[in-house]
Amino acid sequence: MMKSSDAANEKLLENGTSSSQIRKGGLRTMPFIIVNECLEKVASYGIMPNMILYLRDDYLMPIAKGTSVIYTWTAASDVLSLFGAFLSDSYLGRFLVIAIGSFSSLLGLTMLWLTAMFPDLKPSCESYMLDCNSGTPAQQALLFLSMGLISIGAGCVRPCSIAFGADQLNIKERSNDEKLLDSYFNWYYTSIAISTVIALSVIVYIQENLGWKIGFGLPALLMFISAVSFILGLPFYVKVKPSHSLLTTFVQVAVVAVKNRKLSLPDSNFVQYYQDHDSELMVPTDSLRCLNKACIKIPETVSISNPDGSVSDPWSQCTVEQVESLKSLLRILPMWSTGVLMMVSQGSFSTLQANTMDRRLFGNFKMPAGSFNLIMVLTLSIVIPLYDRIMVPLLAKYRGLPRGFGCKTRIGIGLLFVCSAKATSAVVETMRRNAAIEQGFEDQPNAVIDMSVLWLFPEFVLLGIGEAFNSVAQVEFFYTCIPKTMSSFAMALFTLELAAANVVGSVLVSIVDKVTSVGGNESWIATNINRGHLNYYYALLTCLGLINYLYFLAISLAYGPPPGQKLEARREI
Repeated sequence: MMKSSDAANEKLLENGTSSSQIRKGGLRTMPFIIVNECLEKVASYGIMPNMILYLRDDYLMPIAKGTSVIYTWTAASDVLSLFGAFLSDSYLGRFLVIAIGSFSSLLGLTMLWLTAMFPDLKPSCESYMLDCNSGTPAQQALLFLSMGLISIGAGCVRPCSIAFGADQLNIKERSNDEKLLDSYFNWYYTSIAISTVIALSVIVYIQENLGWKIGFGLPALLMFISAVSFILGLPFYVKVKPSHSLLTTFVQVAVVAVKNRKLSLPDSNFVQYYQDHDSELMVPTDSLRCLNKACIKIPETVSISNPDGSVSDPWSQCTVEQVESLKSLLRILPMWSTGVLMMVSQGSFSTLQANTMDRRLFGNFKMPAGSFNLIMVLTLSIVIPLYDRIMVPLLAKYRGLPRGFGCKTRIGIGLLFVCSAKATSAVVETMRRNAAIEQGFEDQPNAVIDMSVLWLFPEFVLLGIGEAFNSVAQVEFFYTCIPKTMSSFAMALFTLELAAANVVGSVLVSIVDKVTSVGGNESWIATNINRGHLNYYYALLTCLGLINYLYFLAISLAYGPPPGQKLEARREI
């Protein structure tokens, strides 16, 4: 009896859970965690769509600079998501990171709300069309600090929340644990989808119709409820201790490979390479051979290994499995890079366009200018189940493709739809700009022209279809090309891709603005969009997208068949 009790305690300790936590966790913790994540999403997503209007009208920023600020802000949130995951896995644990993130977001949103409440915190000028400064250094510092705190909050809460919720359901050994976990994931993603819809519709509508004071005050209030809700669940949470991070492993492999760079690679003899005691990988592959030196057995490091066979100093000796994990990551980077340009958003410019068009849909109801991303989200939500439930069975029946199109085919389809969306944007903007000039609004960028906002719908529908094919297929491709032990890293790669896309978007906008305004010419991305040429900018994105598609084709040919098809071919032989 004593032995079984000790064994149970050992098992709990191995999982990073102490015996005092046995009665913690369970479904009672779910409301605290899901409310925290959902309200954080509503608050942070809700302030994004109309932010370009706030920066232009209240901070008097040129739209090129304002767009670059938004791109950089979004990229920071995505990059910090990786840092937040690393921090929680390796040092602080998920609870502490989420708590820090919640209060960071609350502080940032409160500071942003204060900029709307007190006129002295913003620059003053009669019109953004006049030659006015976009704020003193102190005013801009307050704005950027609020954005930075919101990014830190998002980077801490988003990557840790779903895993923290799963931790609460993995403590007791019960027959329905797996079903319970599936139910949790379904409810979690459903609540996130609802939060996104509320953010892009209700919050944006309030900002446009009730002003920035209420429009920023409500997200701050929701974030306060989010933070308090999370802390109230403290007595019930299971807190898994931090252990290890894949990012640390990758750095260790690189460091050890550099240390051992002068060693000669041995022949394909598994005795000369260091393996995990339960690993099926005996020798490293021949690709990227320079990394193989990290797993060469070094007598002095092997002799001081731990009793379970693991190396006591991972900065001096790595295993074959660790080396191959890093290699698998490096192999998918070329395909990962094909999605960066596709992810470059045009949301800020679309908001500016919609703001000048007739947005009446029915009666006196006007669609908020910042809500057009909602069309893309709804399209994506419709296309994914239609493809899964209708197209996949048809492809299986008539084309002999039991799983539908392969990952690379769907990635390519998505890229073409996004190119079509950019081309459509160029055509619609040409029509909008010509209509504004013909109606005498060339110098009135806020005037509403006689052109329905419904003209913007097709480009967002095309973007939604492109996202449905490309984004889902990319994550699936990452999953199939990396070891199962790294499966959680697939989503991290996608997040990093979003960050890279926002950096590229910021750089591209800055370059286009500077190059096209040389010699006193009107910039393509002028603050007065009726005088600028957003249509040329969209045409440039279309051309870059087509070049990117050709690059994708070359990368696809270089990759050859996906791993699953290779394995099936070998079995048939």
